[in-house]
Order: sequence, then C-alpha cells, then structure tokens
Amino acid sequence: MVEFTPLRSVLYMPSSNERALEKAKTIACDGLILDLEDAVAPDAKPAARDAACAAAASGDYGRRTVTIRVNGIGTQWHDADIAAASKAGPAAIVVPKVNSAAEVRQLVAAMEAAGAPEHTKLWAMIETPIAILSCLEIARASDRLTAFVLGTNDLVKELYAEHVPGRAPVLPSLHTVLLAGRAAGIAVIDGVYNNVKDNEGFLAECEQSRHLGFDGKTLVHPGQVEGANTAFAPSEAAVEEARGLIQAWEDGKGAGVVTHNGKMVENLHVESAQRTLAIHEAVSALT
Repeated sequence: MVEFTPLRSVLYMPSSNERALEKAKTIACDGLILDLEDAVAPDAKPAARDAACAAAASGDYGRRTVTIRVNGIGTQWHDADIAAASKAGPAAIVVPKVNSAAEVRQLVAAMEAAGAPEHTKLWAMIETPIAILSCLEIARASDRLTAFVLGTNDLVKELYAEHVPGRAPVLPSLHTVLLAGRAAGIAVIDGVYNNVKDNEGFLAECEQSRHLGFDGKTLVHPGQVEGANTAFAPSEAAVEEARGLIQAWEDGKGAGVVTHNGKMVENLHVESAQRTLAIHEAVSALT
C-alpha cells in the first residue's frame, strides 16, 4: 500500500500569539503553518520567530505536520528566519513567493548550512505569475522540496483578477500548478478561503478543490478544519467502491476482461482505488 501523509487541513497560526500556539495543540487539523510573515507585525517578528521555533521543537503537537512560514527572500528577516527554523527542525519550512528553481536551490543551501535535519523539508508558496510559468522547474529543483502551497490571494492581486465563486479567473493557474506538482511527485495544497463566516461558500470551494486534485486546503480559521477534513477524506461509499474494485481485479486475474459494477477495470483504476484506501487508512489512523 502507498504511504500517505494527510494534509487535508493546513491551518495558519500567528506565531506572535501565544494563546493561538497553545490552542493549536487541540485543533484537529492535519497540518500547522506557524506564521512569521503576514500575520506578524514587523516589531513582533523576532519574538514570533523564537516562539515558532520553540513550538516546532517541542513535540507538543502530536501527529500534526508542524511547519514554519518564514519571511520572503530579500526581506530583512529572511536569513535569520531560515537559520532559526532550520535549527528548530519542523516538518517543513514554508517560503512565500518562490519564483524560480534557482531560489529553491538557494533556500536548500541555506537550510543545509544552518544544520536543518533531513526530515525538515521545503514547501514553496506559488503566488505570482512568474512562479506559475516556472512551476515545473521549481518542483524539480530539489528533492528537499515536497509541497507546493498556493497563495491565491496574492495570485489574484498579481493578475488584476477578482475573487468570484468558482474561481474562474485563476483556474488555469491552479491546473498548471497541479500538473507540475503531480509531474514532480509532490503534494499540492490549495489556497485559503477568506470569508470565515461563509461556510457554504467554503465547503463548495473545498469540493471544487478536491475535484481538481488538491491534497488539501490551507485555512485561516479553526472553524474551517472540520469541513476541510471531511471534504478531502474518502467517503464511506468511495472506500467501499475501492475495496470492491480491488477485489474484482484480484478475482479476475487471468480472465482477460475484468468488470466491477458493470464497468471495465484496468490497472489505472486499481491504482486510483489503492490511493483511496491509502488516504482512508492514514486518516483513520489519526483518530
């Protein structure tokens, strides 16, 4: 069975907020992004850096994938952020506005120079037109890069587009990043949904995101976690269908044509069913 690490719900938490970091230990999200960038005021960034690194190194967050988002390349805080985060050893360091393969190699070199352990990976945020156009090169730039995180707010801004239901203005970009991520074999996590009071709109966007092929969604509020966890986990019907299809394939070996529920079964269908079960088993193991 294929190993699978659930990233259905990846919640941004401001590292300058001690209560938020404590609360994050009880939230049922698959991943945390302890933020040093947008959610932290300039004068609070050094203290937030210390708090995020202490949290990531603490081991107090259980099975959650704990990452740290540093400030971007070229900012006055970036070098110190990378050095400190590398020493703290989170599951990954999340870097905003990664625009080229050369920047990936630069980031990996900085992580290694700072002593980042092998388990600390790089997650690249894709949120500019040049990054979209370069995303396959970015995805293949280093084995240490294991995920793309969409920055859809910045992308909409850079395109002079608008936020609309269905996200038609950015669908070509979303598809492009997904294609690159799948070609490189890395996870791809969708951007945030801004209106935390619009649960219906949020759930609709989660469903669209799952249909497109994303592994999960980044979130801005704990209230969005349950919806994302449900949306990106296989339903009971999907799990039953996957099990039946695999069984039909096993039973029909050597028979020529294999069918399940009236549909022809090929190896590609079996691989999809195996992935469904891998996700289901990984999610089940969390509870």
